[in-house]
Order: sequence, then C-alpha cells, then structure tokens
Amino acid sequence: MEITEDFLKETPFAVTVCDNDGIIVYMNDKASATWEARGGASLIGKSLYDCHGERATAMIKNMLATGSTNAYTILKNGQKKLIYQSPWHKEGKVAGLVELSIVIPEKMPHFVRG
Repeated sequence: MEITEDFLKETPFAVTVCDNDGIIVYMNDKASATWEARGGASLIGKSLYDCHGERATAMIKNMLATGSTNAYTILKNGQKKLIYQSPWHKEGKVAGLVELSIVIPEKMPHFVRG
C-alpha cells in the first residue's frame, strides 16, 4: 500500500501543510472545514502570514529557520484541542511546516510507561 496525502484527506483531525515560504500547500477536509469562514480550501496557495498576527508570524518564521517544534493546547468553541506544529523535511532540509489540530477530551487519561 502506498501512503499518499489521500491517506490524510478524511482523518478526523485537521492537517495543514505549508512550504518554507509559509505558503499553504495542503489542507485535508477537516482543516478546510475548520477554516471555512476564512476561505477553507481556497487558502491553499496563500500565505500563512496573512492569517496570523505579528507574534505568531515570528514563531512560524523561527520554526522554519531552526526546524523547531511548537505544541500547545487551546479551548476554542467549547472544544479542547492539541495544536502540534513541526517541520517537514526534504533531502534533509526543512521544507515547511505541518500543523495538526486534534480535538481532545476535556478529561483524558495520562499513563506513565516504563
């Protein structure tokens, strides 16, 4: 089985991918629906920087420059979400960022494994 971006198309969490210039190159169905009010899938080909303020833009540029990861939780529209932003690589170099936005339960078990 070959895994392609089609594998992500209907996942139950939002996947947004940008290139090294901050241009959105992929949004799965959930990401498109999440950002429908701002244009949904029509955001593909547009800059992430147009959707973010100065602080977030600086963070995105830093992640692209350093290959660092950013992870946090938010409460939005009554849903708790994990936001995970991390670089993707091509030929060993940062080629852009992947953002996962995953709805998580308000109370979620936490396990410590050895």
